[in-house]
Amino acid sequence: MSEVKMLLQLNLQLFAKEGPGGEKTEPATDKKLSDARKEGQVAKSKELGQAFSLFALFIVLKIWAGSIGHDFLNGFRSNYSRMKEMTTLVGGQISIKDFCRLLNGNIVEMAFIVLPVFAAAFVVAFLSDVVQVKWQPTTKPLQPKFSKINPINGFKRMFSKEKLVDLLKSLVKIVLLGYLAYTTLRGQFSVLFALFDMELISAIRIIGDIAINLGLKISAFYIVIGLADYGYQKWKFAEDMKMTKQEVKDEWKNSEGDPAIKGRQKQRMMEASRRRMMQAVPSADVVITNPTHFAVAIKYDVSVFDAPFVVAKGEDFLAARIKERAAEAGVEIVENKPLARMLYYNVDLGSPIPPELYQTVAEILAAIYNARAVS
Repeated sequence: MSEVKMLLQLNLQLFAKEGPGGEKTEPATDKKLSDARKEGQVAKSKELGQAFSLFALFIVLKIWAGSIGHDFLNGFRSNYSRMKEMTTLVGGQISIKDFCRLLNGNIVEMAFIVLPVFAAAFVVAFLSDVVQVKWQPTTKPLQPKFSKINPINGFKRMFSKEKLVDLLKSLVKIVLLGYLAYTTLRGQFSVLFALFDMELISAIRIIGDIAINLGLKISAFYIVIGLADYGYQKWKFAEDMKMTKQEVKDEWKNSEGDPAIKGRQKQRMMEASRRRMMQAVPSADVVITNPTHFAVAIKYDVSVFDAPFVVAKGEDFLAARIKERAAEAGVEIVENKPLARMLYYNVDLGSPIPPELYQTVAEILAAIYNARAVS
């Protein structure tokens, strides 16, 4: 019985969405999304771009179909007239060279006639992609990858869940679009049967109108499918980009640095700063104390600042160290609780004292200088 339970647990793990560090439950970080975008991995629906492109194509045809047809007919008439003139001039025959030149000119003319139609479809498809994924071109997807040509990986992709979803979407599209085409054409059967009794131009015009109207209906329905597919692609991309808690931690460590290492670096910097500060205490003119909680060493040097400045300061244990160092160097220690607190909290290390403290500090320094002069 235990073996059966163990086998069941192992089989269930095959369906677990896991990665390094456990199950992928965390939303993708900005860095991972940025890296994925650089690799060309974005949430984009090809269906939506194709749908808008097709819709733009039929809109342009709806507006300019008459003009395009007229230009086509004029082009054929013009080329036929040229061909007739050329055959008349050369005795009823035309050379292959002249015929090819005439045909090439005809193809160019036809291309310019239909160019606005395909240009509109291309612009709309391009704008659709830009709206979906913004503008950030990359050549990474074009670079060759062995995994793309590996037959084993290709075989796996053929039978993957994504391919199954694509197959289901294609089947749904075929059924729905086929039904839409049938219901649209069903009401036009009587018109289509009457085409045999019409002139060619009239028949072409009617067929063109039916085809364009059908194309607009299919395109509009295709846009709905594209919007649904875009929502699915956004959800799928978010799911694929999810990370495990360990991946989030590792990424944070790589980008911001290991907290333990950063802590040790910060501690070493503080220790170095304290050593430099303690080395500056013997050069101070006076140390103002609280007397037990704070100690601030002050120096007056006009070559550095116009006012006295703080060369060392500390609280509790560090204050005691400053006083010990000052006593060893023979620096005067003066107790002034309000002044010590104000200097400690309001003056940065290496900065001059504020003007409002000039008078108090000047009196202390004057007393010290006078005492030194007398001794």
